[in-house]
Amino acid sequence: MNKFRSGCPISSSLDVVGDKWSLLIVRDMLIKHKKTFKEISNSDERIAPSILSARLKLLESYKLITKRKLPENKKENIYLLTKKGVDLAPVIIELTFWGNANMREFNEIDDIENLSSNKILIIETVKNNYNAMYSISDNVVF
Repeated sequence: MNKFRSGCPISSSLDVVGDKWSLLIVRDMLIKHKKTFKEISNSDERIAPSILSARLKLLESYKLITKRKLPENKKENIYLLTKKGVDLAPVIIELTFWGNANMREFNEIDDIENLSSNKILIIETVKNNYNAMYSISDNVVF
């Protein structure tokens, strides 16, 4: 049984995705379409393999991702977002906008070309692209 610090929805959400790595993993899967352990571990942030493994297990336990075998290589796992994971798109997009607007004075933030101010359109496009690519429907990956 998964344990939470309290019944507060914000606190419960942070228990799952509030660490340093979980949202970055979801970002890589959702926006960069990474799906293997190796692809995710090769991110610019250089997550340690032991931490990546633990975070993937955590995200899987809360049904934000699902783990499958590659059809052409039954030894390698692929990780795909469930509907719950895809539904984090607004959080990822909002953090992108916030970081773009507020963190430039502290860090050399990647220049995000063509960052439209229409957040709703961006969110829907990201979700639709992922759903179309991986056939996501009601937490079931086909």
